[in-house]
Amino acid sequence: MKTYKVNKVDGNHIKINGRGDHPLWEKAIVLNDFLSPWHFESVGDIEFRALHDGDSLFVSYKVNDTHLHIDSTDDSKESVNNSDRIELFLRSDRHLNPYYCLEIDPLSRIQDFIARPNKEFDFSWDWPKKDIAIQSYIAPTYFCVEVALSMASLKKFELIQTDGTMEAGIYRAKYNQQQNGQFEPTWITWVDPQTSSPDFHIASSFGKLKLDNY
Repeated sequence: MKTYKVNKVDGNHIKINGRGDHPLWEKAIVLNDFLSPWHFESVGDIEFRALHDGDSLFVSYKVNDTHLHIDSTDDSKESVNNSDRIELFLRSDRHLNPYYCLEIDPLSRIQDFIARPNKEFDFSWDWPKKDIAIQSYIAPTYFCVEVALSMASLKKFELIQTDGTMEAGIYRAKYNQQQNGQFEPTWITWVDPQTSSPDFHIASSFGKLKLDNY
């Protein structure tokens, strides 16, 4: 299983602003080996970083993209589902019963839901508002999304193992306009799930986050 080390920083010092420019992000390992096993085109540069301070898990995505597709119908989860976005799935074990999905677009809008095997999704579920913070930023050639999750919520959902590891899926959905004018997603992932068609809702698409000094 692919593993990413989440370095620890001093508590109460990192502040997310959506730009990914806080000096402490320099202490994070850059994860950029993303791919789309089902498409031939380049997936573009994507940088994922994660840090923790013992009280919160911080993640940052920087995605090179000059042609964003954003469904601006409203702020519903359905609009997020039709937009370019980053995705973070977290599970307690490989049985996926349950697992938690965070899908966030460049406007900081979130589609969060709890899921179970065979793509049983409950979109009425939300990550507790007091336990999550989201900031984003759009530049001419890229966008950034930063997320802070409380360790209390991660423990409540049994997402941190006794050895300080978490099992996570790290993904991106990029919508491209087709010849018929419709927009279709290119699915991009950190871990190749070895499936014939795109599928993130499967145990083999997850990797491991190792919390340093946890």
